[in-house]
Amino acid sequence: MKKTVRLDLPYPPSVNTYWRANGHRRYISPAGVKFTEEVSFIVKNKKPQTFGDKQVAISVMIHPRSKRKFDLDNTLKAILDALMKAGMYDDDSQIEYIEIARGEHIDGGKAVVHLYDYIGEEHGSGL
Repeated sequence: MKKTVRLDLPYPPSVNTYWRANGHRRYISPAGVKFTEEVSFIVKNKKPQTFGDKQVAISVMIHPRSKRKFDLDNTLKAILDALMKAGMYDDDSQIEYIEIARGEHIDGGKAVVHLYDYIGEEHGSGL
């Protein structure tokens, strides 16, 4: 049976605010650290079955904080990194399929994430 996990996450920082630099050193910004901690807390409390080292498919619906324009793809890196750090899968390289869509705006924003076992092209769509 295919494993499916749904997580409602806070609105992620964009890739433009996720990373910071100090000389040659790059690090995750305070906003990125806060988001990662919030995701870890959500995963810890929900206690979903994790994917370990298996291939993963992910579907993300981004509900923005306002009707203001934004680059949808800029939200993805923080989500993928935070889910890995929370133990949902071992490494980002396991993600074989990604879909992302823009949902209607919600005050405060959020990201609705579905993680699935990826079963490969030979079995149909892969999901």
